[in-house]
Amino acid sequence: MLERPITNFSLFSGAGGLDIGLERAGFQTRVCVENDRYCRDTLGNNRDRFSDPQLEVLGDITKIGPSDLLELSGVKQGEVDLVSGGPPCQAFSTAGHRESINDPRGRLFLEFVRIVEQVRPRFFLMENVRGLKSAALKHRPLNNRGEHHPPLSEEEELGSLLRLGILPAFEGIGYQVVWGVLNALEYGAAQDRARLFIIGSIDDELPGDGEGIDDLVRPTHSRNNRPGMAKARVLGQVIADLEDDPGECMKYSPNRAEVFKKIPEGKNWRYIRDSGLFSQQELEEFMGGAYSSTGGRVGFWRRLSYDKWSPTLTTSPVQKATGLCHPRQTRPLSVNEYARIQGFPDDWEFSGPIANRYRQIGNAVPVELGRAVGSALIDLIAKTPSRHMSFSGQAS
Repeated sequence: MLERPITNFSLFSGAGGLDIGLERAGFQTRVCVENDRYCRDTLGNNRDRFSDPQLEVLGDITKIGPSDLLELSGVKQGEVDLVSGGPPCQAFSTAGHRESINDPRGRLFLEFVRIVEQVRPRFFLMENVRGLKSAALKHRPLNNRGEHHPPLSEEEELGSLLRLGILPAFEGIGYQVVWGVLNALEYGAAQDRARLFIIGSIDDELPGDGEGIDDLVRPTHSRNNRPGMAKARVLGQVIADLEDDPGECMKYSPNRAEVFKKIPEGKNWRYIRDSGLFSQQELEEFMGGAYSSTGGRVGFWRRLSYDKWSPTLTTSPVQKATGLCHPRQTRPLSVNEYARIQGFPDDWEFSGPIANRYRQIGNAVPVELGRAVGSALIDLIAKTPSRHMSFSGQAS
């Protein structure tokens, strides 16, 4: 193991889920950058839980230069091991032309690239939603597609956002890049939550190129009892002990609560439909416009099960299409249960109104997933010295 601290600059830090995981892997987070004031307060509340007691928590990334990060963190250029974070990328896929990069959200992605380019860390780690894998750089409405319309351009094809926008941005500043989708369930979390990860190396020391992140971050848990892997964790292992004291949670309306009382553990709207307990008119009222829509609709009127892992946590447990009712009590999951499922320590202090605390936790990277990715990078860092890093204070 290296005798020096293995440093991380955290950008778009949120409530700190990814950073906790990286810290558990062996990184020392020197600075967090987060514009949301409640998230920033959360990070400040928990400053003494990071390995660096002098951790700096900063705000608007557009007003921060690399020299600011280096000076405040006490790290010199050429000594940063990792820049990590999850910059918003929605602008690339929602605007109708490549100039969408000028959308404020697109500029935030460029801010991440800017910091990486100027700090020159040995590695960068960027995470985002799984949908980024198939997003198009230029969107064409569905009613403008088909045999009576021109074929899709390269920018309108699925996956062009990554292929033409994001990956070339990192490769253009000198980084070898691997990427892929990782599911937190396969790394010890009791949650079926897939995220896209992009990892870059300035030393070309990653195994392969392109969509090959599985060669770097090996799964440790299996939902299908694969030999040599631990069994995927389930909800009861994580939150059952909180039943008597779950902490603060949102509430259902009286009418909604009455319906949930009749739904058994692990069931959803299909039980309402098939049980014969409700009239056709009631069914249509319960489901609203979704009653006649297609698809599984498994999130509607969903009561979770202790014997299954959690579905992906959203930013609120009371959304109709992604319901997260407690397995045995007629209430949504509590803030503390949300935090447990995402892997936060029980003493992690979240700031802000209850809706904002749910949102902070729901947007976070599961701690176990962050730890798995961080451990893979730590192994590479410990294995060989960097060709581009010098601890005399200069990048080679």
